[in-house]
Amino acid sequence: MDWLTLISSTRLGKEDKPKPMEERRTEFQRDYDRLIFSSAFRRMQNKTQVFPLPGSVFVHNRLTHSLEVSSVGRSLGTDVSVDILRRHPQWADTEVTGLGAIVSAACLAHDMGNPPFGHSGEKAIRTFFSEGRGQDFYQYVSARGSELSEAEWTDMTRFDGNANTFRLLTHRFNGRRRGGFVMTYATLAAIVKYPYGSDRATAKPKFGFFEAERDIYEHIASSLGITCLERQGHTARYARHPLVYLVEAADDICYEIMDIEDAHKLRILSDDDTLSLLLGFFSADERASLEASYPGETDVDDRIVYYRSCAINALERACVRVFLDHEAHIMQGTFQGSLIEHLPPLLRAAYVRCEEVANSRIYRCKEVTDVDLAGYHIIYTLLELFTDAVHHPERAYASLLLSQVPSQYEVHAPRLGTRLMAVLDFLSGMTDIYALDLYRKINGHSLPSV
Repeated sequence: MDWLTLISSTRLGKEDKPKPMEERRTEFQRDYDRLIFSSAFRRMQNKTQVFPLPGSVFVHNRLTHSLEVSSVGRSLGTDVSVDILRRHPQWADTEVTGLGAIVSAACLAHDMGNPPFGHSGEKAIRTFFSEGRGQDFYQYVSARGSELSEAEWTDMTRFDGNANTFRLLTHRFNGRRRGGFVMTYATLAAIVKYPYGSDRATAKPKFGFFEAERDIYEHIASSLGITCLERQGHTARYARHPLVYLVEAADDICYEIMDIEDAHKLRILSDDDTLSLLLGFFSADERASLEASYPGETDVDDRIVYYRSCAINALERACVRVFLDHEAHIMQGTFQGSLIEHLPPLLRAAYVRCEEVANSRIYRCKEVTDVDLAGYHIIYTLLELFTDAVHHPERAYASLLLSQVPSQYEVHAPRLGTRLMAVLDFLSGMTDIYALDLYRKINGHSLPSV
């Protein structure tokens, strides 16, 4: 892979209308602006990140998380580009200068396809088709896919927010223009963390695009010169676009460190536990210097915010170094693992400690599992009702239900597979509150006010 080919501002759906580099706002900055002004982005303010949406204490939601990831991603991309341009000054007037803007935009979008109620929403969708009433639709699967193809079925039983993000940004929904959000190739490729379809997913149900968007991704990958690692029939597994590693690192850094801070705000972690975890990222000398900057009499919340910012900065600088040290393997598509997994021993050990605490004390706490249980049931119920409605649209109740669905979703398409995917499009775009409100109305627990 080659940087000059990989960094392309060609827009999906506007390939014949290139923009001159002389414009002050670059094409990659336009990507960021299109995302941040979109309704899909705004809806993330009401989607669960980990903890319940704010009551008396404001914790992270999907929107605030994405903004923070975007900030860290911008730093990662900018620092990498500075080093690349130092080694290749002849690229000073090329689009390689836009790495920071590309990573920032990709980070901003990375969670936009996630359904309501966090990861429990993803799991509810998967298990509805693999374990629940959705299993009944498998009888319509055929090799020709006249009603429902094997590939579509695999997409549904392995539903993943990563693939749904790519669909949201690229799919031409009813009444929308070709190219979806009309993003640049480079930004779209930087979002695809798992560059293969659901049929190539292995141990984890993680993949980067649905069958309906396979041709779009393969066109982008071919245009950018992304290495194809393996091909079997019409399916393939690609190397990651190099900037995916920076997007992934920004996400890893933010969710791990910020979940610790949120847990402290909710009193799930004590002051001492939180301070110990954050100071664990530093050597004895560095720790002494940090503690001298914020002595014990300083407000503990203020100290935690400062130590958190220092930890994020240390991780960002280390990830840049790992990326540059392994750039040759990354460009060849042979780099294994994430940047976080290759951190220096001290930082890696501190990060693993945070992971262990998060898994044992944060993600299993009552506040989190309560959301999981409620969200799971709400998603399951809505899926049962709406998939039955698109299967039997002639029924009176089905007609009432489908009237709730915006016209952009193809719930009246001729093929069952298209209609089922339209239900997932509609449901995954809901906020937590909208899903809960619709669930209550359908079950007669609340009535609309006039």
